[in-house]
Parts: sequence; C-alpha cells; structure tokens
Amino acid sequence: MAAFGSVFMPKMALATFENNQWSEASIVASDSIQLHPGAHVLHYSSTCFEGLKAFRHADGSVHVFRMDQNIKRLAQSSRLLSLPVIDEAQVSKMILDAVAEFATDVPEPPGSMYIRPTHIGTEAAVGKAAAPTLTSMLYVLLSPVGDYFTGGAKALRLLLDETGMRCAPHMGMIKSGGNYASALGPISRAKAEVQADQILFCPNGDVQETGAANFLLIDGNEIITKGLDSTFLHGVTRSSILTLAADLGMTVTERDLTVAELLERSAKPQVEAVLSGTAAVLTSVGTFIHNDKEYKVGSGEPGPIAQKLRQALNDIQWGKAEDKHNWLTKVC
Repeated sequence: MAAFGSVFMPKMALATFENNQWSEASIVASDSIQLHPGAHVLHYSSTCFEGLKAFRHADGSVHVFRMDQNIKRLAQSSRLLSLPVIDEAQVSKMILDAVAEFATDVPEPPGSMYIRPTHIGTEAAVGKAAAPTLTSMLYVLLSPVGDYFTGGAKALRLLLDETGMRCAPHMGMIKSGGNYASALGPISRAKAEVQADQILFCPNGDVQETGAANFLLIDGNEIITKGLDSTFLHGVTRSSILTLAADLGMTVTERDLTVAELLERSAKPQVEAVLSGTAAVLTSVGTFIHNDKEYKVGSGEPGPIAQKLRQALNDIQWGKAEDKHNWLTKVC
C-alpha cells in the first residue's frame, strides 16, 4: 500500500490573489503549479495549510468533517503569517467542488479522502524578508488514504523532550510548514537513537504536543490536556475528542501538565495516553522515554477508553451515529 498522503487525485481547486482581489476558483491539473523561483514562499516560508477529511457513508453519500473549523484555522494562520486574507466562503466552495469532482474515489471505511488546502505567498521579491507578500495562491489537493500509522493498533513510543520545543512559541497556533521542519531533526534523531515514534515536546517540563499531533492523558473518567494558548496547534480532532468525552460523561480538564505529574500518573494501571490529529485520529501511546529510562503507560497497550473515543468519532464520521453537533457537511 502507498504511504499515507503520497497518492493524489489528478485535479485540484485553485485560486490566486493579485491586485488586492481573489480570482475565480477553477479545477486544474494537480501535477504542477507555476511559481517564480523568487516567490516569497520559497525564501521566507509564507505558507500555511490545513488537513481535513471526507468520508463515505453506507448509503453512498460523501460528507466532509468539521470543514468550518479548518477554514477558520486557515484564515487565522494566513492572518498571523501576513498572507492575504482568504475568502472563507470561496475556500469552502473550493473544498466541496474538489471533493464532488472525485466523489466516486472517496474510499470506503476505514479509508477516507484527505483534503489539503494550502496557501502560499507567490510575489517574486527576494528583498521582502521583513515585508509580506502582495500575491498568493490557494489550492486544495485531495489524497485517498488509509491509516496514518502503518503499524496498525500498536501503541507508540514517545521521547519526552524537556529542552527543545516544536517551534517558536508565538508560532505554535499557526499550521505552517516551518513548524514541522523545525521539529524534523529532533524527531529523526529520536527515531534513530531510542526507536521513538515521535517526540512529546515538554519545554521546561511543560507537556505540550508532538511534532504532528496533540497530546491527551486519560486517567479513569478524566481526560487531561494542555489549555489552549499560542504555543501549540489548536487541533480540530482534539476539540472533537474533548466534546465526545464530555458527551460520554467524562471530566474534561484543560490545564498545564508537568512531566513529573505525567510520569507519576502513567504508572497507574488504568491510565492511557493518546495522540489526536486529522491524520492520526486517536492513537495510543504505550511507552514514555525520559532521561534514558523507559516508562510503561498503564498496560502499555492501546486502552479501552481511547478505543471507545476513537470509535465514537469514527461512527459520526462514517454516518453510523447521529451527528448531534452538526460536524458533517454533505457533498453529494
């Protein structure tokens, strides 16, 4: 099977911003874009993106999950990166039009169609290191996908890093390529040196997020995660899981969590730890690695509450449970 996100539909939706206005969006070939070598994005990283999914239901209909939240976050990222202001209604139509174009290619469960709206600065001006781009391009790529972690239900190994951070603190809530690039080196070293699947960044002992997902701790009937601030990404899946946990009668606690408390709690047999994200959905953590020691999280295996929450989310996405929160947008 092809790696997650490496197969693309042959067409995408695209619009450009020039002369202070957005062009009409169009469906174009997805195998190339025209970009000047001096484009702002290539030199000063004026880029942000989103990740969301479309799901096929048993009746054959196709639905996009929480599109409004992803578009709001794309607008926020664009604003914080001084990219041109996006037209949220236009982006919504671009996503729906692109998915409709390839509705028959949306995989059956447990697969889905991954949707990647991307906004990049295109002005050819290498003298603009301290000035925003005046032109940009926004496109929506589609990729049929299965599971992000190819190992299946195996619980992950996380290295707890108290000295580094995923990205600059004021950039954390922006979904920008530079944030992922800054975390790539430490993650690669952690994989090679201690066979970790990911790093959980905990600067000065403050448990934040991994390189590509939010982190949640489950202790009995309580789910604990860091409260929202500018230092980390405000995940749509994180928000969805917390809502579903509350629906199930769990106590949802958003507060700071230290490494010391995390390791102390993880020794309890009932404790579970999970990563949440559009790609990862909800993936269990079985081992923490800290100061050359390994700590088993609860049983060390995927736990029942994580599986219950993941199933609750999947059931809504796949149309097997009522969409009480109006999270789905029907495409066709």
